[in-house]
Amino acid sequence: MSAPTPGLADHHSPRHFLLIRKHLHTSELVFHYAYLPPGQPVTLMTLVRVACLRWPVEEDFEFGKDHFGLDHSQVRLHTALARHIVLTLAALAICAITAAQARTRAPAPILPTTPNAQPPEDPGLIAMTVAEIKRLFNLVTRHLHAETHHLHWIWWRRRHQARARWFHHRTRLRRHTATT
Repeated sequence: MSAPTPGLADHHSPRHFLLIRKHLHTSELVFHYAYLPPGQPVTLMTLVRVACLRWPVEEDFEFGKDHFGLDHSQVRLHTALARHIVLTLAALAICAITAAQARTRAPAPILPTTPNAQPPEDPGLIAMTVAEIKRLFNLVTRHLHAETHHLHWIWWRRRHQARARWFHHRTRLRRHTATT
């Protein structure tokens, strides 16, 4: 018999819930421990929705660390740390808003409609991403190479990603028709 998990056994009440989610393909289990304050009734579906919001937040935090240096501070004072976090998140927000606005103006992606479709000669470009907006901002503020060099690679990357998206979509169509 195993010992109870420390901390969980001490807090059992009708206001505490343990949600367990099982991945459909890998059978991996993920646990969410939830507490509901008194006087705030909630359905099980609401608890599940809130628990699932954790992953996008973690992905966004990881993105902020990887692309914007959210974890690149060596400060020792709270004020300096708060300034670093605010400036980093402001830069991320500006790039995210710019990418979202650019996405609304981007043409619809060219995608296959049948599992046996042949790739188009020109797959177009993916919409601007947050990372691409950041690269363009760096291009304006720094001059490590000629602007044409950076722009060439931005266009190449976006076209390559559009082509990859087309093939991934066709593979999903083939997999879908094979299972139905």
